[in-house]
Amino acid sequence: MPNLIKRVAITMTIVLLASPAAAQYPTKPLHVVVPMQAGSVTDTITRIISTRLTQTLGQQLIIETKPGADGAIAGEFVTRAAPDGYTIMIGTNSPLTGVPALRKAPPYDTLADFTPISFIGKFTHFLVVHPGVPAKSVAELVAYARANPGKLNLATGHTAALIYGAQLKTLAQVDMVQIPYKGEPAAVVDLLSGRVQVMFSSPTTMLTHVREGRLRALGVVLNQRSPLLPDVPTMAEAGYPGFANVSWAAMVGPAKMPREIVNRLNREINAVLKEPGIREQLERHAIEIAGSTPEELTGILKSQLDVWSRSLSEAGVKPE
Repeated sequence: MPNLIKRVAITMTIVLLASPAAAQYPTKPLHVVVPMQAGSVTDTITRIISTRLTQTLGQQLIIETKPGADGAIAGEFVTRAAPDGYTIMIGTNSPLTGVPALRKAPPYDTLADFTPISFIGKFTHFLVVHPGVPAKSVAELVAYARANPGKLNLATGHTAALIYGAQLKTLAQVDMVQIPYKGEPAAVVDLLSGRVQVMFSSPTTMLTHVREGRLRALGVVLNQRSPLLPDVPTMAEAGYPGFANVSWAAMVGPAKMPREIVNRLNREINAVLKEPGIREQLERHAIEIAGSTPEELTGILKSQLDVWSRSLSEAGVKPE
């Protein structure tokens, strides 16, 4: 009994010491790190959500864009931040599961060095080409690439595009030159100019250009057609069912964040994701919204680490 009383007393002391800080949180602006370029789908998701969270949390959310190295620059920055809830990241599969699979010596351990807060949702990519490429279908693109080995430049702005590009080259047995970029916006600029001719891009950066005829969409990486471009077949319909991965976004923070602060952020972001106005804005970018508990996000991260590692291996991409 004395030991039980002692344990209860210790627990109560911890609660009393932790509660004031958690109850007052947040008392100053939060910094939200974006691992991709301004104008990317990740940046767009962050800005839509942060605008509303600024209101519900009662503090400004300051967006800091730190692109490069498939999101590793932003990811490493966040792992080194104080775990006080004032530095968080809207991370995607690129920094959280792609970087560990792409590096022989990753700069961080996703499960050990981040605090999961909430899943946000899934999004997709379209296979698009410059109009100068004489192809109006995936089959025609493959035929053209086979007839012109090494003449098509394939832009990749993140891990998902890297995998999709490798899968296309492997499954279709075509020779295209991969051109890496820090993010989709820069890659789309070169795609529009014709410096590169092929790319897997999110709707955020390419949809307007496709609708206005400056780019041509040939396929979508989804199990079903996208309502944004319903005439564009899935990659499976085009004869390449191996494109199973989907991209996603989640909110994380540095390791060892106080549970009370994690719970507050989780509660607020899940409430925001349920608001019709926010859902409508995100769905315009073909984002399938799905909040979660911190524990559910941990499970997603564990599963996705295996999925992306296996996908890179199957696509013939070796860690460097």
